[in-house]
Amino acid sequence: MSEYKIPEEYYFRIHHVRPRFKGDIENVLIYMAEEITRVGEQPTHEFIRKINEAIYRYPGNAHRELKTINNWRTEISALFGFIEHTNETDKPGRRAKELAANEDLVECFKVFLYNFQYPGAHIKPKNVLEQIENGIHFKPAQYILKMLKFANREGGNSVGITKYEACHCIFNDLRVTRDNEGVEKTWERILVNRQNKVEYDQTGDVVRYAGDILDYMEIANLLKTYDSYTYYLITLEEEAIIKFIESTEWFGGYDEMIEKKAGTLDAVKKCVNSWFSYVNRDIEETDFSTDILAYIASDEDELKKLKENTTTDRIGSLAELIERENVLEKRIATYYDGFTTKDIGDIGESLVHGHECMRIKTGGREDLIHLIKRIPTQFAVGYDISSVELDERKRYIEVKTTISSKPLHFNRIHLTKNEWNTASSTHDRYYVYRLLLSKNDRKLFLLQDPVGLYKKDLIDMIPSDGADITFDPSKVGQFEELLTWTN
Repeated sequence: MSEYKIPEEYYFRIHHVRPRFKGDIENVLIYMAEEITRVGEQPTHEFIRKINEAIYRYPGNAHRELKTINNWRTEISALFGFIEHTNETDKPGRRAKELAANEDLVECFKVFLYNFQYPGAHIKPKNVLEQIENGIHFKPAQYILKMLKFANREGGNSVGITKYEACHCIFNDLRVTRDNEGVEKTWERILVNRQNKVEYDQTGDVVRYAGDILDYMEIANLLKTYDSYTYYLITLEEEAIIKFIESTEWFGGYDEMIEKKAGTLDAVKKCVNSWFSYVNRDIEETDFSTDILAYIASDEDELKKLKENTTTDRIGSLAELIERENVLEKRIATYYDGFTTKDIGDIGESLVHGHECMRIKTGGREDLIHLIKRIPTQFAVGYDISSVELDERKRYIEVKTTISSKPLHFNRIHLTKNEWNTASSTHDRYYVYRLLLSKNDRKLFLLQDPVGLYKKDLIDMIPSDGADITFDPSKVGQFEELLTWTN
């Protein structure tokens, strides 16, 4: 068997910053987004000091060398655009603030990949210049999705691509990255190689950059893999995939130099701040917020059942609240069926509502289910769900939902001032439900009476526009099975 070689005139190895925390990337990013947002805009030296302190606090980093800590900070800034720079200050970027607020890692990676391009200021200026001089003009996620859509043009997602094919036939081939060769030609080349049983250099260092992007596309719920070898389209993400394919978004700061295949380091360096402004621009019109039900569903049938369950649950709750409080417009209930799950808002709360109803039902107190209410945000009562115990005492529940591709650490929760004050006044009636939704897992962790636990020195709390809580889940709280409501 022969080994595939890109014709020499078309060979150019493309690369990007590869974070040294890639094996723990989701935990690291959500932690750093929260910390960067908390620090806020500061003089550059002060910002760096505080962010470095936060990196040292991350588990396993306490005794690392300063060089490693600095590398973490610059990698997070460069690759993911979490930090913006001015002449005298550094500040949290929009992307960091979004992740800290929404805890939606799937959305975070979609937006990252939507913006990601070569060249870009995620690599050093000399490497940007090298790409410019080779005429590189390439958005990898867009191209891969276009090609897989073409390969699966008969429908479905049965045809995939390996990271080795992606590396040698896409990432390192100037016919793609410079000349924007049509996906049909690239796909034909891959098929010919398959028919001829051509092998590829599979050395880790060789394929790592293409592999990284495919891995990030998996986290973004655009692709799936069963063996970490071949990657397939996720058909339930059709809407997002179309947004990628049809996008004309592009950072044009280098375009004049790319056209001439010539530039200077000074000219490249002048684009740095513009690049970070670009990746942190407002893209509200291109909504990538995760449709949680589509994300956790294994197929169309399960998605349909989840939607029916959630919709029925939510209409009832909302209709009752509208009737009782008269604060929401009647049309919300009237047109509820026409909304998407993204329009509706936090499905996590709805899933917990169903859990609570089922908990009471299985406890033999179905007569109490009508007392379990979702509370609209505008009521500002400091909790999301008013529930009940089997003995009819009240249970006040604040829901914290995180969406990720892999299970995350459960040792951090932020409560607003209002939530902390409510927890303080309701004592052991107050619960935080930490709900983690990932592709293969739905975890629910309950923390009862956080203020009481803090007073007993069983959890740590740092005041920060409310309360930042850290704890050891083996010592406080408990995991419960997430129950699904059934009539």
